Amino acid sequence: MAKIFVIEDDENIRNLIKMALEGNGYQAEAFENAEDALAVIEKVKPDLAICDLMLPGIDGLEAIKKIRRMPEIKDMLLMILTAKDREFDKVTGLDCGADDYMTKPFGIMELSARIRSLLRRMPQKEDHPQQLFINGMQIDTGAREVLIDGRNVELTYREFELLMYLYQNNQRVVSRDELLDKLWGYDCDVETRTVDIHIGTLRKKLGDEGTESIKTVRNVGYRFLSFDK
Repeated sequence: MAKIFVIEDDENIRNLIKMALEGNGYQAEAFENAEDALAVIEKVKPDLAICDLMLPGIDGLEAIKKIRRMPEIKDMLLMILTAKDREFDKVTGLDCGADDYMTKPFGIMELSARIRSLLRRMPQKEDHPQQLFINGMQIDTGAREVLIDGRNVELTYREFELLMYLYQNNQRVVSRDELLDKLWGYDCDVETRTVDIHIGTLRKKLGDEGTESIKTVRNVGYRFLSFDK
């Protein structure tokens, strides 16, 4: 049974989400502020945290940054649920380490579907981890780490999955709809812009290696290209 934290200062929304989660068989703990959640999160080790951005005290973005710096839970799944719906806010949230971004007002059915999708794609320990050397990147599939020139590139769970899927489909054009289906589990009409935002943040973190490796195919999707450094 998955454990889920809800960090939301609006009592009605917080209680609604908690009740919905428990009704779907999850263990749910709800917090009014990030400070209370952060005080126990590394000990409890939830599978997923749903976090508002506009919180009293430590805001949602800072809370996500803090979680990503906690060694024991740095790879846990994080979803932002907020009224902020500008593209800039989405890019900022995903770039800070969120695996998904959903805006208010929201429907419980869609929220439940996104949670199921995220949990289905939780990181699994590999039986045969590999050390890959790709386009100037050293990738440890077991530790889910990427090194460039000896520097550890901090990728979120979703960004790492995206990089590996593109690499595994090397040279083939992968559509946005395919990425949404394989990595997010969404139908093709749900937020294809989400893919573009994740690609943008992934390229930014990988620097020149990302720009040279991941090419945009206009009106279709993306292609991973191998090259010699």
